[in-house]
Amino acid sequence: MRTRVELRAARRGRARSALALACAVALASVVARGPAGAAPLAHREVLANGIVVLVAERPAVPIVAVRVLTRAGAVYDPADRAGLANLTGAVLTRGTAKRTGPELDSAIEFVGGSVEAGTGRDTITVSMTAQKKDLALGLDLVSEVVLTPTFPEAEVARKVSEIQAAIKRSEEDPGTVAARALGRLVFDGHPYGRPVEGTRESVARLTRDDVVKFYRERARPDTTIIAVVGAITVDEARREIMARFGSWARPADPPATVAAATSPATAREETVKRELTQTTIMFGRQAIVQTDPDYFPMAVASYVLGGGSASRLYTRVREESGLAYAVFSWVAPWRHGASFAVSAQTRTAEAPKVVAMIREELARMGREPVADRELALAKQYLIGSFPLRLDTSGKVADFLVAVEDRGLGLDYADRYKERIGKVTAADIQRVAVKYFPPGAFSLVIVGETK
Repeated sequence: MRTRVELRAARRGRARSALALACAVALASVVARGPAGAAPLAHREVLANGIVVLVAERPAVPIVAVRVLTRAGAVYDPADRAGLANLTGAVLTRGTAKRTGPELDSAIEFVGGSVEAGTGRDTITVSMTAQKKDLALGLDLVSEVVLTPTFPEAEVARKVSEIQAAIKRSEEDPGTVAARALGRLVFDGHPYGRPVEGTRESVARLTRDDVVKFYRERARPDTTIIAVVGAITVDEARREIMARFGSWARPADPPATVAAATSPATAREETVKRELTQTTIMFGRQAIVQTDPDYFPMAVASYVLGGGSASRLYTRVREESGLAYAVFSWVAPWRHGASFAVSAQTRTAEAPKVVAMIREELARMGREPVADRELALAKQYLIGSFPLRLDTSGKVADFLVAVEDRGLGLDYADRYKERIGKVTAADIQRVAVKYFPPGAFSLVIVGETK
């Protein structure tokens, strides 16, 4: 026999599953119709206190997704307090001036919705999903979390322990170890070089006073974006947001600024010795942000090089040579900088060969133009898979706050597909000459050295 808690969880799961399925089906039909002649992706307006409100009306979608993003991510951590933003996000929903954390959970779970918070490199985001009939309750909870969090001492202490334990576990994962080491090399001297979660040592120093001070200084209306997506009109959304956030006062002092990341003078190499049967290899360097026109050819170039099973690295290193369990490349853009990385896992004895092959393929991207078939496959994939980023209300809300935060514009979805479609072999070669020289990449190897 199941307990009351288990039965409540089962009911909640069934409700969320049904809502998610209905949302996905309805929104997928909207996306499938394509952008031709369609209205803008969302309505945009700025409130008097500086909050940017984005509303995407989706009458056929039976739920409403809300995202409240504020620029208070890990990039703002003090140098000796790495992990502070992450801890702040972790305890943001654990108590407000009106409710305890469990009371918040119970209130939203009773109606089959969710309220969560998370931290990234640049932002803290509070996410809410609820049925339209329960939107007022959901927004009440979100406004409490954003405007009146209490950060209970016991919850802070508990989260500190949980985060430290998670960091300790992650130190057993070679990919995580390599990524952290590479970030330190690629973003030397910039906050992006520190892990979002911090280190066990830095997290151990964090206190409730640190959390309260950080949130008081960083969470402000003029660095906040609110996206509302689903069965709601612009007028309804404006009224509901104004009722809860309209009186949030904008501070007199300007928001904190962060310097753009600049590339280190030289690339470096680092080996982390571990007794493992395979070796993790990770190349990386700084790249270009999404507002740079060269971002589009770079995205295509990355896919040609290591984006899928037809990529050059996959074909040569895995299929033809059988030297790697996994090999791929990717571009990671953020607000103040970006990175481009290549990763592979291989038998320790074969690591030098794989390193040499990756360097050869990086160089070849700038030495000769890509074939027509490679270019066509890459563009077809990038354009064809883009609608999957917008196939639920939650994904649309995430997309809206992201493009607003990075200054990409509400036409970015259409512009992305248009610009990817126009990328030529010459564009790829030009970008590769600039960004793919092997000597410009830092290298981290995790495993035994032979």
